[in-house]
Amino acid sequence: MRVAIIGSGPAGFYAAEALLRRTDTVVHVDMFDRLPTPYGLVRGGVAPDHQNIKAVTRVFEKTAARPTFRFLGNVCLGRDLTVADLRQHYHQIVYAVGNEADRRLGIPCEGIARCTPVAVFIGWYNGHPDYRHAKIDLSVSRVAVVGNGNVAIDAARILLCTPAELEKTDIAAHALEALRNSRVREVYILGRRGPEQASFTPPELKEFGEMENVDPVVDPEELAGCVIPQTAGNTQQEKNLKILQSYAARQPDAKAKKLHFRFRVSPTEVIAGADGKVAGLALEKNRLEVQPDGTVRARGTGEIEVLDVGMVLPAIGFAAERIAGIPYDEKARVIANEDGRVVDPVSRTAIANEYVVGWARTGPQGLIGSHKGASAHVVEYMIADGAGLEARELPEREAIDSLLRARGIQVVSFDDWKQLDDVEVARGARRGAPRDKIVDVEAMLGTLRQGL
Repeated sequence: MRVAIIGSGPAGFYAAEALLRRTDTVVHVDMFDRLPTPYGLVRGGVAPDHQNIKAVTRVFEKTAARPTFRFLGNVCLGRDLTVADLRQHYHQIVYAVGNEADRRLGIPCEGIARCTPVAVFIGWYNGHPDYRHAKIDLSVSRVAVVGNGNVAIDAARILLCTPAELEKTDIAAHALEALRNSRVREVYILGRRGPEQASFTPPELKEFGEMENVDPVVDPEELAGCVIPQTAGNTQQEKNLKILQSYAARQPDAKAKKLHFRFRVSPTEVIAGADGKVAGLALEKNRLEVQPDGTVRARGTGEIEVLDVGMVLPAIGFAAERIAGIPYDEKARVIANEDGRVVDPVSRTAIANEYVVGWARTGPQGLIGSHKGASAHVVEYMIADGAGLEARELPEREAIDSLLRARGIQVVSFDDWKQLDDVEVARGARRGAPRDKIVDVEAMLGTLRQGL
């Protein structure tokens, strides 16, 4: 059976591994990515100072080394290939395209200069080719990060790191230079609900107390009345609250940079200054209401304050991009699916032999490791649905290569990627870092052409 996997992030690689280790059927996997580089969010989303998390790529390399696996990078579905092409050349298709679109605040003046979606900021400092030319103005002293997840935590931490802390990471060279000259001294992390509902994980929250030049600040009133139900599954909330309580109890430090945690506030308007750029953020104080199902909803009280900040980074979630030919769920903003089987968004009937894994299936939830079991779950459906499929004759496996060459596409193999990897690691060694990323696709392809 021949399977195409679109996207080379963790969910895609975990699906490939689950398919390739089957003993009841022989599976050939072709994995496509629109970039010449594999690993998706591990390369373009994981914070550069979290190298231990990036070590998961060693597992993916073992999958890529299997003889029935191929990587075809620099191939974009919807531009270089169509869904019809895939259906012609493969028995089954797995979409592992992640969430590349930002969810927006939907408030006045959100689009002005220095109000930047967090995906742009993260892509910029991680050297993602899409965002290498992003205009990130760090001449301001105060920044608001809107959101209470690990993405918000990452953005705030990178803004507050010292140059020495960043130099030993694989942060993009252009971002390192800009952050060396940054004037940011205070960051506010804003949550619309309370500390009990914050979704950041304790290790990430705890890091702020260990940073070289950052004083985490929590007003004790922000934690007043917080009650964590003593039930199974609340250990993360308990740990978060204890860490926040420890920050609230700390004596003010002489450290140069401050991180403020604010809860139960919702942005209502980005305030523009005379220059048309961010000069403040209007916040409405919220009260919390427990719903019949036990969830907690934030309701505005009408009380407004203006936070004096020069930059706003909304970090309130992500959504899947629409791709021509793939059913899309407008409400959930993911590929339309029922537990991983792609479906028509209206009738909810299954699209035969098409599947989805990762954030494109569920939305932005779950840490990297959680996708291993989730992808394997979808693979079980694939195997059950695929009985007898291999009897359907397909063009030769290399026919897809010929098709792409005829369309003028320079396909990047996994061996090609290893060449780029070697170049980046060598560049990084010169500055004492794990790697110095090549951030331009044409430069990557040019490097490979020179090596031929």
